[in-house]
Amino acid sequence: MRLPKRVPWSSLSEFEQVCSWIYQDENDLESKSLALNRLAAWKATCALPHALESTISLLSVILQDKLSPTSYSSAVIRLVNGFVDPLQSGVYARSIASIASQIGLPAWLVEVRHAATHEDLPSLELLREAARQSMAWLLQNYFLPTLTPTTNMSTIEAPPLRPVSPILAQYKTLLKITTRDASVHTQYKHEINAVLRELERWLSEAKVSANPLSGLNSQQDPSQLGEEEFKEYWSLEQLCEALMEPGAIVPLAKAKRIFPSDTFLPTESAVAIWTPLLQHVQSFHPDFLTVLSGSITSSLYLQHRGVDEGGARWDASFINSLSRWVYWAVSCAEDAPKEGNEASNQLRKDTIIALVTGIGPSLHQPNRDLAEALCEGDENLLGLLSLSLEPSQETWSEEAMLTMENRLQSLATNLSTNFERPNRGRSADRQV
Repeated sequence: MRLPKRVPWSSLSEFEQVCSWIYQDENDLESKSLALNRLAAWKATCALPHALESTISLLSVILQDKLSPTSYSSAVIRLVNGFVDPLQSGVYARSIASIASQIGLPAWLVEVRHAATHEDLPSLELLREAARQSMAWLLQNYFLPTLTPTTNMSTIEAPPLRPVSPILAQYKTLLKITTRDASVHTQYKHEINAVLRELERWLSEAKVSANPLSGLNSQQDPSQLGEEEFKEYWSLEQLCEALMEPGAIVPLAKAKRIFPSDTFLPTESAVAIWTPLLQHVQSFHPDFLTVLSGSITSSLYLQHRGVDEGGARWDASFINSLSRWVYWAVSCAEDAPKEGNEASNQLRKDTIIALVTGIGPSLHQPNRDLAEALCEGDENLLGLLSLSLEPSQETWSEEAMLTMENRLQSLATNLSTNFERPNRGRSADRQV
């Protein structure tokens, strides 16, 4: 659950007063001094967001206007670093210019920061202009959105996010080569690792672009997530949507969708190609398999109901392929080391409940096969599942509806209270 944030101002009108002191008249140094004193008082009561810390630094040098450029350069460096450094959340570092561009920070401020840090200090006149531009940027990106949060959140565009499909396509090309000829794996290992690093950088960029108003597509309730958790889930969902595109984890050609007969796993070639990438993401993002399973299940529901916004309808073999990737994700989640058996079974339980209660008795055959595969080894669950998935009738009597409701409740209760990990006779070797 998202907790309310503590703010130093007693009311929004007090915050608006400080904003007007700073920006109403650029030449009114007395009002700026009042604003600086109020900000200092706020700082004494609680920690300030970085935007206000930077405002204090910038206002101090503007009011003093020292002849030395050192104070100006320090204020600009603090502004840029404070906004960029927290976004270096990925496994691999991204360039400051890349992050600044994504959040809309002017590129030339980054160049001023670089020059002041690693080269000779820029001229005093240039630093004064940098301070003025920094204050203007804070007005547009912090003060105004804070004053009118609803209006700005609904109209402001999220930072741009480059497509991940080219990264996935490059990875697929390399893995096709190495899976066909294992002797060249060492030769391409460096290129494959470089692609995986680029994918991690993309996930970091996606977290920056996450917009709480966009919601989530999987079964996860956004209101139960903190800000960072939401960004993590949102970025992983964007990756999962790209993975579900035809030609990614599901082969583009129907002739290549030849499934193994002894297990409910995807095609052997698809598993061989995509398992290293999926395992890599899971190793750095523990919620990935949960998001992957939830995203696919939600998409299957939309396709089943005919409300998929993508427009294209999936054929049976495509749905079958995605259903098998859900089984793969659930199985891998259980095989991964976890504390306690309950946690390892949770994804399986959630997926079964989502299939039965979401899609209901009219499950398409691939989805029905998925539900049966997930219940395999537990005769009680299989019996309850078969009752819950009886063919629908044109009209339902009140008694029949009550019977179906009791069956669904019985299935959910059984999953929640007496669920044991099934003995999957159709399982294949998997490692995460």
